[in-house]
Amino acid sequence: MVVIGLTGSIAMGKSATSKIFKSYGVPVFNADDCVHQLIGPNGKLVSLIGQRFIGTLEKNKNLQYINRVKLGNIVFKDKKKKKELESIIHPQVSIERKKWKEQAQRQRSKAICYDVPLLYETKGEKLCNFVVVVSAPLFVQKHRALNRADMTEKKFNNILKNQISDKEKRKRADFIVNSGLGYRFARNQVHNILLRKVL
Repeated sequence: MVVIGLTGSIAMGKSATSKIFKSYGVPVFNADDCVHQLIGPNGKLVSLIGQRFIGTLEKNKNLQYINRVKLGNIVFKDKKKKKELESIIHPQVSIERKKWKEQAQRQRSKAICYDVPLLYETKGEKLCNFVVVVSAPLFVQKHRALNRADMTEKKFNNILKNQISDKEKRKRADFIVNSGLGYRFARNQVHNILLRKVL
């Protein structure tokens, strides 16, 4: 089974590219979605993070969950807290990904895709046969990011600071999908990658 790593900086079009892989029948493990489940209503990490990050735990009837905005405000200002959060979340995401992969193997999938924003930062590329980096020009990226509801220029720059640069990711990539030229162009690029490596 071929394991494809998919990554890219914020607002580069990674989610859209992930959907393209799915449309070609490649199951996708989305690390962000996994984290949302782990800290969402009655998620596995809710009580632990609630204890360690005071003020982030919220309750609604019988449900407990972590307020992601409050958690984000804590870790963006404090590198130590960010590392502490990562030391809780990353190992659990690895466990969930392993279980997911085993299920895909049982279903005899030819290829699977790990959609991970911090793939290189967490050394996740070692688990992949090859890595696809989604990229676009900076002005396109910035325009997309600042169109998001909760995004500010300061927050955008802060996120970029905490990620390996797009230039560095492109250098390390086995394949680059340029999402700045529209959906059809990106789809053709994904198709060509799959033709070369999987189909």
